[in-house]
Amino acid sequence: MNKISVFGATGFIGGRFCEMYPEDVIPIPRVQANPNSDNILYLISTTHNYNRLSEDVNTNLNVLSQTLQQLDKSHTFNFISSWFIYGDDVKLPAKESYMTEFVTGNYSMTKRLAEVLIIAYCKRENIPHRIFRLANVFGKGDKFSKQKNALQYLIEEMKQNRDIELKCGGEFYRDYIHVDEVCRMLHEGMEKLPVNDIYNVGSGQRFLFKDLILLAHKVLDSKSVINFLPPKRELTDPFLRKPGEFFIEFPVRDFYMDVSKLNSYGIKMQGSVYEQLVRMILDEMEN
Repeated sequence: MNKISVFGATGFIGGRFCEMYPEDVIPIPRVQANPNSDNILYLISTTHNYNRLSEDVNTNLNVLSQTLQQLDKSHTFNFISSWFIYGDDVKLPAKESYMTEFVTGNYSMTKRLAEVLIIAYCKRENIPHRIFRLANVFGKGDKFSKQKNALQYLIEEMKQNRDIELKCGGEFYRDYIHVDEVCRMLHEGMEKLPVNDIYNVGSGQRFLFKDLILLAHKVLDSKSVINFLPPKRELTDPFLRKPGEFFIEFPVRDFYMDVSKLNSYGIKMQGSVYEQLVRMILDEMEN
């Protein structure tokens, strides 16, 4: 495989990818739009679902379009997308072909539009491409926040013995995968997977969020009190929103991926999510 131009090399996943494969990568500065090799891994994105629309449009679409215009058919464009594009009512486990008509949040909308832009533009210009949709990613080095990575945010709170709250009592499912597994799968995928297709990258397992929190609480021997909050009433009608209220807190919905397409090419998760989570917690406690 040729050298990989990594856009977003200073971010959580991009940074870890560069650490794991230093001989294979060319980190691209944020201000640079053109790649320095034919193989491209593009991770530039806003990092959570709570930004202003203008910021999401600029980062997830305008900046992306500047790089796309630097490409030709000699390049292979590998784009990192998100499970957020599947929407609220997708059939589970979510396959790459599944899609719902409605997504909430500016991040979700612009990431979906980014996929549409890439597919259409690359088809017109005959540019080989792949789209990787990631599940929830955790691991050491993430600059997490309450909005971006609730799992690691709550673990940090429990490390400090601060009381925490679990929305919907933590009674919802998520697909979690360690960042090292993600980087390895992406690296293998850029070598093995056919182009011009979409691939889910996750564990393919459903984890009850409450179970992960209780595991972390036990490993930490935390004195935190866990408050299990009941679900809030759903507001689906935009006309019920108060003036200036841009985000409605919906009850948390379940999500996990079907990763059979990725697995069919021999690219599979090698570790246990539970073991990797415990190892991450223990490593952070030592440091």
